[in-house]
Amino acid sequence: MKTLWDISPPIDAKSPVFPGDTGYRQRWVAEIGPDCPVNVSAITLSPHVGAHADAPLHYDPQGVAVGALLLEPYLGRCRVIHAIGASPLIELTHVQHALADVPPRVLIRTYHRFPVDRFDPALSGVDPGLVHALADRGVTLIGLDSASLDPANSKELPSHQAIRARGVRVLENLLLDDVPEGDYELIALPLKLVTADASPVRAILREL
Repeated sequence: MKTLWDISPPIDAKSPVFPGDTGYRQRWVAEIGPDCPVNVSAITLSPHVGAHADAPLHYDPQGVAVGALLLEPYLGRCRVIHAIGASPLIELTHVQHALADVPPRVLIRTYHRFPVDRFDPALSGVDPGLVHALADRGVTLIGLDSASLDPANSKELPSHQAIRARGVRVLENLLLDDVPEGDYELIALPLKLVTADASPVRAILREL
């Protein structure tokens, strides 16, 4: 019986990024050889590559950086809810079936298969009304298998502004392809990047 799910997509040079963002690049600055006992690399990437936690600084000029966030929202009981095919917005009706006694963390799956090698301009966002409905139920973190809480062409970012107003945290680009609906323990801690607008996470789910 499976007890651990890795819900982080692989990160390499093929990892998709939001158009205009910085993709993953790696170069070797030292390599094992006669005069060097180790391999050492340098990497460049946006903190929004792969599974990541957005900080309020990402969508609020006065918001705090990711290194200042409390860790409690990213660790603990969560519920995976399937809303496969919900588009362009995930609405309350798509997840209503799984909200009884909902825990403080909700992860929403929209893809049959997450596009690990391409950016999806038709990604599913979250309706701001759903953000408020979940916050009203005590949800402190929303995660999804999408690159953005809002549609890719949104300039107003109403759902990002909704989580700002409600103090809800967000995880994006989760790989939920094989995870059944139900409750799990979430572990997805951001790095202590003291001035960054986001942080990669190694997101996993553990059987309760």
